[in-house]
Amino acid sequence: MSVKQLKQDAPSTSIAGIDEPTILQYFIHLNTGDFAAVSQLFAVDGVLQPPFEERVIGRDAIATYLEREAKGFVLQPQTGHSIELENNCTELKLSGKVQTSWFAVNIRWTFILNPLKEIFLVEVKLLAALEELLPLRSREKHTLAE
Repeated sequence: MSVKQLKQDAPSTSIAGIDEPTILQYFIHLNTGDFAAVSQLFAVDGVLQPPFEERVIGRDAIATYLEREAKGFVLQPQTGHSIELENNCTELKLSGKVQTSWFAVNIRWTFILNPLKEIFLVEVKLLAALEELLPLRSREKHTLAE
């Protein structure tokens, strides 16, 4: 299945249990490859915590990171819930899948929105066993060598 077809099949704005516009825009912009627009949803000092990597801090750094690492990804959030925190922030936990042209993996996203509804933090966790991920790494190395 091509990345173009994957993007067409991705849900555009519907996530069961989530109606927060900032979160919906995050997934829409990521799925259309508009990484600059994604980065503008973050607070100036917002943080992206990708799996197995150092935190990416600040809008420019986040846009650059996504441009380099997220091209061709199709995020498919399925369900979520939100909790209002004592400091007027909101925590949202979502689960779903990320699809690439070579694999799909279950994901959990944890978002913290500040009182202005900007993303203060998004943490991305892969919900896969190490044994499931190792073949992907060797497939990626093989693809890059071609």
